[in-house]
Amino acid sequence: MTTIAFIGLGNMGNPMAKNLVSAGHTVNGFDLVEANLATAMKNGVTVSSSAADALNGAEVVITMLPAGQHVVSVYSELVPKAAKGTLFIDSSTIDVDSARKAHQLAKDHQMLSVDAPVSGGVGGADAGTLTFMAGGTEQAFAKAGPVLEPMAGRIVHCGEPGSGQAAKICNNMILGISMIAVGEAFALGEKLGLSHQALFDVASTSSGQCWSINTYCPVPGPVPTSPANNGYKPGFAAALMVKDLNLAQQAAQSVGAITPLGAEAAQLYRLFDATGNGGTDFSGIINFLRGGTK
Repeated sequence: MTTIAFIGLGNMGNPMAKNLVSAGHTVNGFDLVEANLATAMKNGVTVSSSAADALNGAEVVITMLPAGQHVVSVYSELVPKAAKGTLFIDSSTIDVDSARKAHQLAKDHQMLSVDAPVSGGVGGADAGTLTFMAGGTEQAFAKAGPVLEPMAGRIVHCGEPGSGQAAKICNNMILGISMIAVGEAFALGEKLGLSHQALFDVASTSSGQCWSINTYCPVPGPVPTSPANNGYKPGFAAALMVKDLNLAQQAAQSVGAITPLGAEAAQLYRLFDATGNGGTDFSGIINFLRGGTK
């Protein structure tokens, strides 16, 4: 089994680390939040006093951090101190440029590295069914596979360094746009006298079907596991959707891509967040589209 340094033990990082422990790995964990460290300790993680301390004996470093600047900062600190041959895996969702900077830092010190953001939310992290979108060399990806498997339902090698982040922001731009479309359709259906179940039965089995309807329907009833049945308690918070849509727009601007629906989705989610809904599930935007704020 492998000794892993896990930096960033929040809502996603803690269950991911727990699954690594359950698979028999030794996990040295660090987070700036004491409560996260307490949870990690209960999950069998060896709590470290600092990110550098977590490197003790580690063959792999996994980071799950809020933004690109944090990832680059941690890599700048840890890469020069890591043992020769250490594999660095970043599962944060960050901008492509920062991901490539992190890869370059690892390469400069002859380390292997993979950017491997995830899809699946907290539920997927708990269940060990996350989809990992990986960018990096074939050698790095091959080495990362066995480490990612206890946390994963699927692992996709998307290409060169930074490609995992590119795939993640493209995927989540689709998700943000589609959830708005589904919310608009159900809000319209309500005004036209359609029951939620009737519209679901049609759209989920015909040309309107998509993940936002079939798996995550934003109204109570048709999909029992949807956050709509639990007061929109977040599986994926609206504030995180804002982050991802903003990243997609930054990327589009940097390469001259035309994404009008992505831009509109970003604006709508920013407004939804600004009305105090950043901590609710992103599917709750249907309430905003109805004309409400909650």
